Amino acid sequence: MRIHVDKDRCVGAGMCVLTVPGVFTQDDDGLSEVLPGQESGAGQPLVLEAVRSCPVQAVAVEED
Repeated sequence: MRIHVDKDRCVGAGMCVLTVPGVFTQDDDGLSEVLPGQESGAGQPLVLEAVRSCPVQAVAVEED
């Protein structure tokens, strides 16, 4: 399973970054992204909370 942020949908609310700062960050435009090397951290319980907390459903956990 992999974590994915849909940059076309992201509005930069930052809920994922606030929920799991060790997995997510925001780029120079304020859009969320997964930190390098953390793409496979989808099994962490807080990652699922980050998915639920995104107001525009830009964060997803996808099957490999």
